[in-house]
Amino acid sequence: MKRAILPALAILIAAQSPAYAINDKYRKQLEQSGCTQVSETQGCDIHKTKAENAKAGFTNPAADNPGTQTPYAGQWVAKSEAGTTVATIRIDAKEQVWVNGKRVNAKRTDGTLQFREGKIVFTIQGDRRLQNQDYWTDRDAGTKGPIQIE
Repeated sequence: MKRAILPALAILIAAQSPAYAINDKYRKQLEQSGCTQVSETQGCDIHKTKAENAKAGFTNPAADNPGTQTPYAGQWVAKSEAGTTVATIRIDAKEQVWVNGKRVNAKRTDGTLQFREGKIVFTIQGDRRLQNQDYWTDRDAGTKGPIQIE
């Protein structure tokens, strides 16, 4: 009897189908919502659209646009505390930066992208979940203000 149990157990274990982490319906929900399994645990809602989740700060750049692998890419506007436009900023997928149509050098530093135009230093946070962390400063004039994505 013991001889029959061991081979039967081995056959039973080998014949079981593999378990998958997610099913097809869940995978489609993740794709349509722009969420990942990790971002879902952080609050990304798989029942909302990509646009709604992006507005809430949840983006998946690799899934949204495979050519855009940087969180900095897009059109940005630097505003004064009074609300007037200080500069318009464009950043492409290769992290090339233009301020008011003029190409400037940029560097990554401590999770941010920093660049300078004249006396103004611009700092854009790489983690798009962090709100109100993009800013500009003019140390000579002693002014600063927010940078917002359009």
